[in-house]
Amino acid sequence: MTDNTFSIRPYHADDTDAVIAVWQRANALAHPFLSPDFVAEVQQAMRSIYLPNAETWVLEEAGTVIGFIALIGNEIGGLFLEPSRHGRGYGRALVDHAVALKGPLKVEVFRDNTIGRPFYERYGFEFAGEGLHEPSGQVSRKMAMPGA
Repeated sequence: MTDNTFSIRPYHADDTDAVIAVWQRANALAHPFLSPDFVAEVQQAMRSIYLPNAETWVLEEAGTVIGFIALIGNEIGGLFLEPSRHGRGYGRALVDHAVALKGPLKVEVFRDNTIGRPFYERYGFEFAGEGLHEPSGQVSRKMAMPGA
């Protein structure tokens, strides 16, 4: 990463709209296979369940939220970044931050997510199993860092 104007800080309730906006753009790019009804359900759950209950960290660039990572114990519940910021090391910075806090991590990612799955593989996560994600009807892949 060549830009030093970013920071990672704890999520606050007043970040909700900015985090949801990042999620909407990144989710549309990474998960075009998800039904609109499922996406709408997840968006509502993010506001009412996921963000209030997960340990979430936001990444800001020049004061603007451009990404976030949500943790549930040592599992990544969500990692989303503004699509225009992909490939700049910001996703790695968020995972590095989470590893520093929690140690080796786990994640569940849709098999057809051609952005997230390869990112985790490059980071060193290993395949740990596959199954049906019943709410979406999609196949999900469990991945874990060695030692998780």
